[in-house]
Amino acid sequence: MIWFQNYSIEQVNGILAQYMTGLLEIKATAIDRQSITATMSVNDKTRQPFGILHGGASVVLAESIGSIASNLILNPDTHKGVGLEINANHLRPVAKGLVTAVCSAIHIGKQTHIWDIRISDDLGNLNCISRLTVAIIPK
Repeated sequence: MIWFQNYSIEQVNGILAQYMTGLLEIKATAIDRQSITATMSVNDKTRQPFGILHGGASVVLAESIGSIASNLILNPDTHKGVGLEINANHLRPVAKGLVTAVCSAIHIGKQTHIWDIRISDDLGNLNCISRLTVAIIPK
């Protein structure tokens, strides 16, 4: 297990309920030994003017779940993780339903973590691939 302690979905959703993630209704749905999964509704809060999921909303989902994952690895009394770089490839449009992000580690180092976040639609079609680098800094 990569996590600092055994975190529950309720604890993760307590974090997500706040700030921008709460406004976009991002919710964790699973946490296992190596990954975190979260969903976001495709609705008027997350669509762009042409009726499809806004690429920026996908990036918010990816960076949010990746940043939380990094911080769940760290001792919260001594360190925190902050986004350093993110990229996203938007592969296909999504107009409605839920998108699901699965976040798993590529690299867990002392100074950086790198996450792979794959976002899919309700049918399991991959619509976005993102990679997030998180800087680990002392508190």
